Amino acid sequence: MKIFIDSADIEEIRTVFENGICDGVTTNPTLVARTGQDFKSALTQIVNIVPGPVSAEVIATDYKEMLKEAEELIKIGNNVVIKIPLTLDGLRACKILTGKGIKTNMTLCFTTLQALLAARAGATYVSTFVGRLEDVGENGIKLVSDIKTLFSMHKIDTKILAASIRSQEHVKEVALAGADAATIPFKIFDQLYRHPLTDKGIAQFLDDWKKADQNKILFS
Repeated sequence: MKIFIDSADIEEIRTVFENGICDGVTTNPTLVARTGQDFKSALTQIVNIVPGPVSAEVIATDYKEMLKEAEELIKIGNNVVIKIPLTLDGLRACKILTGKGIKTNMTLCFTTLQALLAARAGATYVSTFVGRLEDVGENGIKLVSDIKTLFSMHKIDTKILAASIRSQEHVKEVALAGADAATIPFKIFDQLYRHPLTDKGIAQFLDDWKKADQNKILFS
């Protein structure tokens, strides 16, 4: 499973990519607004850092306006993926963009049938919102699993992108459910590699090394 960062913060994005643990970026208007930057400036900086896919979301709700925004966004970088809401106009825009060879990410998917329609429209990715489904008492992990079963059964190429990730457990569960990628906040990235036994083991190794005076032997 590929791992994307869900952020528009340049320093967060630079940190995860410098450490080689990230494959792409997803953004949205809310994330950009939090940075205080204008959208075009933020996106330009991101595509200059990130070699992988960068999802940039349109604001329009009418398909013609979506297409106009998409044409401007893809000028910023050839790795930009157009992020479109899963509405009837969004499906129409997705179909047209896909026909032009432009990659798309259909977002705000909450049902298996929505995912199927996104795939029929040719979406490169469909973003399933795990955490938001759980907020209303539904099972977001099962949705990922059901979509995976459906896509595998019908040999559908659209990638399942698990979004609205709230915890380390979510990351593990969507990976086991068959998500092709998960997009996660920076704070979750910072938790994935941590474990108290890892820290304890390092401390023990260093203490044993010091007691054996190995630096003196190795570097003398």
